[in-house]
Amino acid sequence: MKLSQLRAVVAVADYGNFSEAALELQLTQPAISHAIATLETDLGVPLFVRGRHGAVLTPAGERILYYARLALQHIEMMQQEANRHKGLRGGNVRIASFRSVATHLLPKAISRFHKQFPEVGVTIVERPHYLDIENCLREGRADIGTTYLPTSDEFEAWEIVRDGYIVLLPPNAKINIQLTWEDLAAYQQVMLPPLPCGGILHEHLKVVAPFLNTVSDIQEDSTVVSMVNQGLAAAILPRLAALPIPAKVGVYSLPTPLSRVIGIAVSSNTLHVPAVFTFLEMLRKFDFQALAESRI
Repeated sequence: MKLSQLRAVVAVADYGNFSEAALELQLTQPAISHAIATLETDLGVPLFVRGRHGAVLTPAGERILYYARLALQHIEMMQQEANRHKGLRGGNVRIASFRSVATHLLPKAISRFHKQFPEVGVTIVERPHYLDIENCLREGRADIGTTYLPTSDEFEAWEIVRDGYIVLLPPNAKINIQLTWEDLAAYQQVMLPPLPCGGILHEHLKVVAPFLNTVSDIQEDSTVVSMVNQGLAAAILPRLAALPIPAKVGVYSLPTPLSRVIGIAVSSNTLHVPAVFTFLEMLRKFDFQALAESRI
């Protein structure tokens, strides 16, 4: 079934004859007759009764005309929606992100974009870790994702922020300004982010401080911070993940510094709709590092 056939049915029904329908569609009368006849053959029922006084719809033709009009209306709506996307007068951008970036960095960038393109929707899909985010990109459930760098070649990615790991100690901890691994080893438990997000830190500690008694069975960063605040353990977390940090919790640099490198990623060789493309261009220019440091 062709779009030209549906238009021919509607035009003949509106004008009551083939010649005026042909003028309306800027086609020849034989072309209109052929389109209708072919559609009748495909459907297996006559749509019009032809006579000296024009063309009159059959009962089947009357019902099929209803659906033909609906189909043309929907096609017009599809075209209008596509035009809105092309002109950034509509559309939606889906971002998959882990909590720390979704909370502390993305809202500022989204707000700036929304002021310029208020009719484009931007939604955040919060996922627990970067591997899940990358799956969202692979499966088309998100247009843009945040992940750790480096990542695989299937993604086009660039760095947006380096988020340093920090040590959190309970209130009233008696530590010199420069924390040592031995100071940290004095605590019965040192809480770490769980895998896979904590993988970078876990590997780092295997080399520089394998003697620490570490645990990583709590998923929520805020729970870890709360436990430190209650004097139940020490912790090592990325700074953004630890925010907000209670005033009495001690914050120290890691004795051997380490940062997680966070990037924006999209699937390689993907043709993005204009809204996504424009949002990506804005992200490339946004100073996430300065924003992250302002949160300290």
